[in-house]
Amino acid sequence: MTGTTGDRLDGRFARLWTASTLSALGSGMATVAAPLYVASQTDDPLTVSAGAAVAWLPWLLFALPGGVLVDRVDRRRLMVVIDWLRVAVLGVLAAAMVTDRAGVPLLYAVLFVVNTGEVVFRTAAQAVVPAVVPRSRLERANGWLGGGTQIMQNMVAGPLGGFLFVVAAAIPFAVNAGTYALSAVLVGLLAGDDGLLVAISAHGSYRGSPEAGGRRSVRAEVAEGFRWLLSQRLLRTMTLLIGLLNVTLTAALAVLVLLATDRLGLGSVGYGALFTCMAVGGLLGSAVGDRLVAAITATWTVRMGLLVEAGLHLALAASGSAVVVGLALFVFGVHGALWNMVANSLRQRLTPPALMGRVGSTTLFIAAGGNCVGALLGGLLADRYGITAPYWVGFVVAVAVIAATWRVFDRATVAAAYADPAPDSRETAAPVA
Repeated sequence: MTGTTGDRLDGRFARLWTASTLSALGSGMATVAAPLYVASQTDDPLTVSAGAAVAWLPWLLFALPGGVLVDRVDRRRLMVVIDWLRVAVLGVLAAAMVTDRAGVPLLYAVLFVVNTGEVVFRTAAQAVVPAVVPRSRLERANGWLGGGTQIMQNMVAGPLGGFLFVVAAAIPFAVNAGTYALSAVLVGLLAGDDGLLVAISAHGSYRGSPEAGGRRSVRAEVAEGFRWLLSQRLLRTMTLLIGLLNVTLTAALAVLVLLATDRLGLGSVGYGALFTCMAVGGLLGSAVGDRLVAAITATWTVRMGLLVEAGLHLALAASGSAVVVGLALFVFGVHGALWNMVANSLRQRLTPPALMGRVGSTTLFIAAGGNCVGALLGGLLADRYGITAPYWVGFVVAVAVIAATWRVFDRATVAAAYADPAPDSRETAAPVA
């Protein structure tokens, strides 16, 4: 692959990984500190819950146009600009808190800007990974990126953010600004394949597009990326699976606190330990995932992952043992890390460089939509049919998905995706049937 030297992860990836991990730490602390600050200002449930809407809304509003932007401009510079913008707005928030001029409206406005930046930044970051990583090491690179995020955002940021908030409410947000500043410096030092760091053409068209070379609307470019994704049987199936399985997973997790307290007899510490089980599994999967994928093949990684999805919902629906549920969540954490590793690597292998942003953002949009629907569905099902209803529904959906998609992930199709491409195949992007 052009732009890479040797078959290893070098200093360029180290800079990208460090930037991503630092950002995850800062974002995680702000995520913990934000509701704590709101709760310190008001006890109105609607105002408190509005924070979740502020967090999710940018993903629905800006994921698709953000992908167009990623494919139109220098991706490295775009990431740097986003980081410095987030430094500025978080600095304003921290200063306002120190001077007692902050309030919930300012906090939510800042979080909206920060999360909007996160939508575009994450899409751009996924697009530049193939520029700094050898093709044969994409699984390892994605595993390291996922593992760094898992440690910082789900293990370190929570307790650290809560502690710093007790010291002073502004500190977690100021630290978050600092992590974004360091990320901006590190990303600015990236170098790699210009075909992936910079859009192939001035308007984000890929070679072979019937409309390449002409100025087009954002809608037309979003449609181009969507049509290309639909033409790829493997990526299309994985994207739809992510959206659908996010519905059932988020529905399950939305009412997990009720299952933990009412059925498993756990307190707040025990409930938190369930998420720790999943985080530890995710960390293990990230650490050894590339070797597991190589040993059992990507085909069986995906297929076994679908079985794990069904098994998790069955355990949550049928078991009254906290140990069984904790073990199921641990195994699911391993599966989640492996699934993301394979899904991201396949998308990076198959997508033409100039479509990388739009294809990635379409996947994020569908995933976010599944999360939003699932958050509502879990509560509705549990309220109407009982606490285990979301889990039985999730189990039935998972079994149906296994039956419908098992043959899609056959060895020949997945092996073709992993095979070295022809010299220009990443630009012409012939569909994989």
